[in-house]
Amino acid sequence: MSELDELLDPGMKEGNSGSNGPQKSIPNATAVLVLGIISLVGCIFYGVPGLICGIIALSLMKRVKETYKTDKAAYEASYKNASAGYVCAIIGTSLSALFMLLMIFALMASTNGRF
Repeated sequence: MSELDELLDPGMKEGNSGSNGPQKSIPNATAVLVLGIISLVGCIFYGVPGLICGIIALSLMKRVKETYKTDKAAYEASYKNASAGYVCAIIGTSLSALFMLLMIFALMASTNGRF
């Protein structure tokens, strides 16, 4: 390895790529991300789709965490995406639940207690 290569990338050594191995994708990590984003968007549709997708994303995240703990170095990038989906799912589920409660209270107020 030349001196120029060492200056450009100091962590690069011969035969060592700077990581502990190839990055692997956690199963369901992308699903958590997608469902978390859908739960955010779905909260405006009376809260039902957002609540359903958010709960599914939260339950999938439990399996993703267990898989991540087996080999943290190999699953690092995939876990970051899953974590972003987890945050979106928490926010989307909360907003969906609040929106559903708001709709129930609005329905009850519009009927003036006539059931």
